[in-house]
Amino acid sequence: MDPISRSVPVGVVGAGTMGGGIAQVAALAGHEVRLHDTVDGAAERAVESALRRMARAVDGGRLLAEEAEDAAARLRAVDTVDDLAGCGLVVEAVVEDLTVKQPLFAALEAVCGLDTILATNTSSLSVDAIAAALAHPGRVAGLHFFNPAPVLPLVEVVSGRGTDPGVADILTATATAWGKTPVRVTSTPGFIVNRVARPFYAEAFRLLASRAVDAATVDAMLRESGGFRMGAFELADLIGHDVNLAVGRSVWEAFGRDPRFEPSALQAQLVAAGRLGRKTGRGVYAADEAAPQPSTAPPVPATDDAWVGDGPHGHPAAGAVRWQVGTPDVQLRPTDGRTATQLTGGGPVTVVVADLALDYASATRIGIAAPQHAPREHVDAVVGFLQGLGYTVTLLPDTPGLVVARTVAMLAAFAADVVDAGVASADDVDTAMRLGVNYPHGPYAWGTDLGWDWVAGVLDALAAAEDPRRYRVSPGLRARAALDDPGDAVWDRADGSGVALARRAADAMWAGDAASQALGMTIEDVAPGRARVTMPVRRDMVNGHGICHGGLIFAVADTAFAFACNSHNRNSVAQSCDITFVRPAREGDVLLAVATERHRDGRNGIYDVTVWRRDPGGDDLVAEFRGRSREIPGTLVEEKEDQP
Repeated sequence: MDPISRSVPVGVVGAGTMGGGIAQVAALAGHEVRLHDTVDGAAERAVESALRRMARAVDGGRLLAEEAEDAAARLRAVDTVDDLAGCGLVVEAVVEDLTVKQPLFAALEAVCGLDTILATNTSSLSVDAIAAALAHPGRVAGLHFFNPAPVLPLVEVVSGRGTDPGVADILTATATAWGKTPVRVTSTPGFIVNRVARPFYAEAFRLLASRAVDAATVDAMLRESGGFRMGAFELADLIGHDVNLAVGRSVWEAFGRDPRFEPSALQAQLVAAGRLGRKTGRGVYAADEAAPQPSTAPPVPATDDAWVGDGPHGHPAAGAVRWQVGTPDVQLRPTDGRTATQLTGGGPVTVVVADLALDYASATRIGIAAPQHAPREHVDAVVGFLQGLGYTVTLLPDTPGLVVARTVAMLAAFAADVVDAGVASADDVDTAMRLGVNYPHGPYAWGTDLGWDWVAGVLDALAAAEDPRRYRVSPGLRARAALDDPGDAVWDRADGSGVALARRAADAMWAGDAASQALGMTIEDVAPGRARVTMPVRRDMVNGHGICHGGLIFAVADTAFAFACNSHNRNSVAQSCDITFVRPAREGDVLLAVATERHRDGRNGIYDVTVWRRDPGGDDLVAEFRGRSREIPGTLVEEKEDQP
């Protein structure tokens, strides 16, 4: 598809920073540009600002004087919307308010010809909602630039449900002709960048609110280990907490207040106190105070211990999340979400976990965490070893996912969700995040490099320790993790140890489970952390449409969940469950429910249950469940008879 011809005028409505920047881009691309604003004098001031920016670009050698002069001659302010008649493209860049945008687009439709494309620079509002009252909504699409528009290359080309595909094609070609890098996205809250970027700020604020890590240390870890250009708090101070919070709230509300998108109460407190960031002189940091220093371990003399194994130095993050190195007394390994305390257990070797680095060869700082009561000499040995490799070392509290790993895992999960929802391609997601917010690596590619099983494992650890709804693993991500780890590690570990006990515990439960027996269920397999239960769909289990009642599908899933939870011979109860029904089951089908422990942290567990319809040609997925369990005092059977 060809771009809009340079001979066709372009209109811009809204003469703020974004509107003025977009007008400058279009003028430099060769179009006559008409800039309009309802505020008297605003359009004229925006034109003058654009001329000053181009003059500075000429002085800096970034623009030829002739190019600036020609663009200046093509850029002018106009008084009314009627003056935009004859434009082939009009870009709206007014306030983010539907009650303002909708009447503006109605006015533009009345003035502009049917072949005029009407584009909105909205960063989060629905394109369909903006075009809802128009007679011809097909010509409306999003053309979302990033601030400053003359500098940043990314443009999100947003298609609503009613957008004519040809319109999106023309806008994509036009953005390219204007020297920008366009990505295609369907209209969804936050599009790509403002949706996928939410965890970058949210995880930092959660750490700060918990008092686990101070702001300067979080930012240093994200910069010096994660490879991000700015830390989360530095960037939020630059953007403005009022702006950042408003975008976060908009996405959260649009997703029905999904806990994954919940904004930070601490950030809301900053905004309420007027601490908006650099523009007010005080945000997370204060402009009139010395910059706080991150937590850094003092120098520790290296020991004579020989460290054996595949260590971090020189290893990029891709494929390196499973390295480990150690001595007879202490082992260092990268975090998989579990705490050092969990990994150490009651063993004789102290396990210390290292936070994720974008590239361990170029990282200058590594964060580590040790069990709370680890011998001081073990921790010092790790610190001295890493300092000897040239790293600055930060001692972090022993929390799941530490700092960088939890942030990257959430970013990768959000990127996967966008791809799975059909909002954008994986390549466009990664391009958008690299160019729009300067991420050092595309989050989808990052997840692929690290392994989706690693990503899911970090989220499972966070779900068990903090919030099962916020850190829930989507079905698509769980499927990717299964492809990365097809052997199902939990089941493979059931090599006989504990299987007999799990079976006897299941038999004890089954003896008192008259309801499951009455429904014709059968326990196929039970092992520590896993159970398989089948149920035939009888005539009395279907409704008038011949479809199995959803409550009965839940019943077979719940039974498998209960046997898996209690397979450790500890009484367990379900705390929560998220359910996704995929396809119906009918009379004569045989349902197979497979419950698998995904993470266990003391008395808490995270379990998945998948319900399949057995078929000789291949099983069909019927439903997916995600549940959290908690142990309560008591056992089902005596354990003394069982031997490993």
